[in-house]
Amino acid sequence: MKTQGFAHKFGNNIDTDVIIPARYLNTSDPKELASHCMEDIDKDFVNKVNKNDIIVAENNFGCGSSREHAPIAIKASGVSCVIAKTFARIFYRNAINIGLAILECEEAVDKIQNGDEISIDFDSGIITNLSKNETYKAEPFPDFIKDIIEKNGLLNSLKR
Repeated sequence: MKTQGFAHKFGNNIDTDVIIPARYLNTSDPKELASHCMEDIDKDFVNKVNKNDIIVAENNFGCGSSREHAPIAIKASGVSCVIAKTFARIFYRNAINIGLAILECEEAVDKIQNGDEISIDFDSGIITNLSKNETYKAEPFPDFIKDIIEKNGLLNSLKR
């Protein structure tokens, strides 16, 4: 499983209210949520993000409330993966549950700049910064998580 896209870089403590503001939680429609993704931190995010792009963030990404709307908004916006130094645990689990790939890799976060072109091999955990010709190593997904992500979420992975 691989992906390739451009980096959108964010800082520390990006909470779920920034990812999808509470004023939009009256819907669970992924397209509607995506249209407001990250707007309180970057009003142009939805106009800049393309299919398979990658969010890169510092520590504690996804802190705050336990709403699944946050990873749904990110995934529906076209983002294929979030790389961070650390994730809030509930966000981490919610992301896996809905099939959004997430990786923890401090070196990648330190070296990737906004706009860098990134390639990720989820089987090996290798993150390649194509803009800088550098590679970084994250822990590859265990097979059961790869299965969940490949099948677009936990509920889909349980269907026979």
